[in-house]
Amino acid sequence: MPMRLSSLFVRTQKEDPVGAEVASHKLLVRAGYIRRAAPGIYSWLPLGLKVLAKVERIVREEMEAIGAQEVHFPALMPREPYEASGRWTEYGEALFRLKDRKDADLLLAPTHEEMFALLVKDLYSSYKDLPVMLYQIQSKYRDEARPRAGLLRGREFSMKDAYSFDIDDAGLDRSYQAQRAAYIRIFDRLGLDYVIVSAMSGAMGGSRSEEFLHPTAVGEDTYVRSAGGYAANVEAVTTVVPDAIPYQDAPAAHVEDTPDTPTIETLVTAANADQPRTDREWTAADTLKNVVVAVTHPDGEREIAVVGLPGDRAVDLGRIEASGVFGAGEVAVEQATEADLARNPLLVKGYIGPGIGEEQLLGIDRASKLRYLVDPRIVEGTRWITGANEHGRHVFDLVYGRDFTADGVVEAAEIRAGDSAPDGSGPLELARGIELGHIFQLGRRYAEALDLKVLDVNGKLQTVTMGSYGIGVTRALAAIAEANHDEKGLVWPRHLAPADVHLVATGKGEELFAAANSIAESLEKNGVTVIYDDRPKVSPGVKFGDAELLGMPLIVVVGRGLADGVVEVRNRATGEAENIAVDDVVNHVVDRVRA
Repeated sequence: MPMRLSSLFVRTQKEDPVGAEVASHKLLVRAGYIRRAAPGIYSWLPLGLKVLAKVERIVREEMEAIGAQEVHFPALMPREPYEASGRWTEYGEALFRLKDRKDADLLLAPTHEEMFALLVKDLYSSYKDLPVMLYQIQSKYRDEARPRAGLLRGREFSMKDAYSFDIDDAGLDRSYQAQRAAYIRIFDRLGLDYVIVSAMSGAMGGSRSEEFLHPTAVGEDTYVRSAGGYAANVEAVTTVVPDAIPYQDAPAAHVEDTPDTPTIETLVTAANADQPRTDREWTAADTLKNVVVAVTHPDGEREIAVVGLPGDRAVDLGRIEASGVFGAGEVAVEQATEADLARNPLLVKGYIGPGIGEEQLLGIDRASKLRYLVDPRIVEGTRWITGANEHGRHVFDLVYGRDFTADGVVEAAEIRAGDSAPDGSGPLELARGIELGHIFQLGRRYAEALDLKVLDVNGKLQTVTMGSYGIGVTRALAAIAEANHDEKGLVWPRHLAPADVHLVATGKGEELFAAANSIAESLEKNGVTVIYDDRPKVSPGVKFGDAELLGMPLIVVVGRGLADGVVEVRNRATGEAENIAVDDVVNHVVDRVRA
């Protein structure tokens, strides 16, 4: 039966929801596909569920085509498996934790690696049982600090997560490639543009990692690409490290008065005025900027560290977070606050430097455990102007490897357009995208933590190797809405729309509504799904507005033309309209839907 707007559980609205920033959020709410229940949490209405089911069907079909089998785990999980893997702590504040009436710890699962591994451990014991791929489509929960953009960054969301289990790394490679190929087919069928980029594994762990990103200006992920084919999430880009520089003839480091120079710009101006070079002018790239960062570890510990990078580059806290130098788990990195600096009085704001000699690194005793890390561009022999750890004073000609060293290297600086691709394929350009999917070669991290072993061909216990493959199903739906709309509303691709046709009856006569009802029922009998606007006392303008907002591929208008024996058929995407004889309209629409 056709879906009749007089009884369909949907209410459209003219105004954008408060706080909505992106088109998908605005239009999905205005068109009655979803409703906000709480920040980052949405209820799904009938039309929204129809689209979501079509997205899920495509995902299921492609998973099953590669032999993956569907399971379903609870969202409410016990603490113990996540304690064993370390992620009860590693997820930090992003994890929803709760207790039951017996005071047992539980969580709302952000992901299910542990449960998949335990299920296979429970049922399989031999290499003959492997390989196996399992998947589910299930709600996930993460306590986002700043949920935004509707379905694009929520606290409850639907994901397809799949896991492969193999006896060896060669098997993992095959499973990974099968999933990768399935992802390509899924996003092709969803009609979404995408790029595949190298990525960081983050709290998931593992080795090889790739993201599928939908290029769009509203995307939260920044990625880079080169004309030669390199593509990576900006967090995964490795700096092309310059060669070391001989420094035997470099002048000795010397401290100079540089009053009123707390910024890079003021320092460069003063240096060119009072300490001019003989070969060229000083630039910001000659200065060593030392940024104090505060690292919050999953257990709540707050660590203060200092990161040195060229003064012409902004610090990228996301790259520092993703680098892993501060340990496993989801650490949070931010610039140190005034309170942090107050607790470390030897860090002189605006004039921080590594000092000269081992004992004076950062102006403090090395036993303080305050870590000093540098960007990869800080190589042996490079000469710098940097703070002298005294107000109004800087060190000139400070040479890395001669006058100071660091505790380690970290990818800390922003990636800029024009930087060289790590693989030598040319200069990089920057773009933004929505992360649709992420695939990992997890390896044996979770299998070892949960003691997932099987007997190999020689009868010896062998740790299983795993892969993890996720698609944000609700996020993909939002990305489809972002890519398929205009100023009037949504414009769904035909194979994903809640219905094939939006039939509008405009007028007051019983004959008109009878004709529209007959067309709707005939279309349904021919396998064409219909939303029928049968509301008798609603103006044509409101009906047309709703039809354009809801976004079905075809709009059929039964109105004044009926007196002349014709019905109007509009293409929602192009706006093109044609009059079709009322006796031919059903066959005409069926042919267009099946084309």
